[in-house]
Amino acid sequence: MFSKSCTYGIKATLYIAQKSQWEERVSLKEIAEAINSPVAFTAKILQVLAKSGIVKSIKGPNGGFEIEKVQLKKITIKQIVIALDGDSLFKGCALGFDECNDKAPCPMHNDFVAIRDSLNQTLTDANLLDVAMNLNLGLTVLKR
Repeated sequence: MFSKSCTYGIKATLYIAQKSQWEERVSLKEIAEAINSPVAFTAKILQVLAKSGIVKSIKGPNGGFEIEKVQLKKITIKQIVIALDGDSLFKGCALGFDECNDKAPCPMHNDFVAIRDSLNQTLTDANLLDVAMNLNLGLTVLKR
């Protein structure tokens, strides 16, 4: 459903959010290890997320990545998806047609609209604080 970059980006952001709850800054290497992602690939993803204002990159010997605690409740999984994959998942055609709408629907349009709306709502409702809390409680995991 999501690109590989987006999947790793969500995991990386959640890991950073989990640590940011305790005001801990995490290194690129630590993030890559925590989500089983190559370091260089993770660096590129985090660069996009930093430019999007989702994560904060701090340079220097005590540097790393963090998310301000106040932002954890405000940032949603949907924002991460849009930063990395764009909004086509929420607006695009299921079959990839350039034009697809209620007046000229593709064969999958009516079924896909309901799925797309549900996914949109789910990812909009999922903020980093709530998801990170579930990780900290052991109710969910980032890797197997």
